[in-house]
Amino acid sequence: MRHRTTAPSPPRPDAPRTAYLVAAVLGACSVLLLVLVAARWNPLLSVDGDLARATHRRAVDDRGVTDVLRVLSDWVWDPLTMRLVCAAAAVWLVWRRAAWRTAVWLAVTCALTAILQQSVKAAVDRPRPYWPDPVDSAHYAAFPSGHAMTATVVCGLLLWILRRLGASRAVWRTAVAAALVSVVGVGVTRVWLGVHWFSDVVGGWLFGALVTALAVLVYEWPRSGRAELPGRRRE
Repeated sequence: MRHRTTAPSPPRPDAPRTAYLVAAVLGACSVLLLVLVAARWNPLLSVDGDLARATHRRAVDDRGVTDVLRVLSDWVWDPLTMRLVCAAAAVWLVWRRAAWRTAVWLAVTCALTAILQQSVKAAVDRPRPYWPDPVDSAHYAAFPSGHAMTATVVCGLLLWILRRLGASRAVWRTAVAAALVSVVGVGVTRVWLGVHWFSDVVGGWLFGALVTALAVLVYEWPRSGRAELPGRRRE
């Protein structure tokens, strides 16, 4: 009786290659937007100006909505609040004792995010929108939005950690929903309050996603079994 020889199964896609590709695309998009903003590309400035004027009129008229968005932007989703959440997560990881390396990685990534954000702001030196009747105020240059960038990095890293820890479906879905609301919501508030152009927010999202992707790649490399957080099991 002959035994059939089964053909070897095709190799699975190389996850690191996909991660490198994602990081490369995010990097290219971030640099392209940075160049367009620095060069003051007229179509981009026109879109930014139209959106800014439209939202500012609404912000002045709808004071109740504006007051709520100010609390969300200046307190709930403020970069300092996001960093405190990140610090609390790092302390929790240290409390796990075996995850001190992950805690250091998380804290260092957040610190480097702040440095990169301020460096790009200083290099581009883009002025913020100016209004004779402002509804909020902000400091430093406009591009990229520090609120959007910080929220993207913190939420992205915490989601990745939850995924690695094998969070339950309910916890995972709740965390994803909270992250989406925070990242998108903080961008909306910054434009509504008239302290950022729309492209500043997009730049914050892009740079934040890029930092998150690079941080994950650094954590995963070299993959010599030293990663502290358990990975997902493959069936």
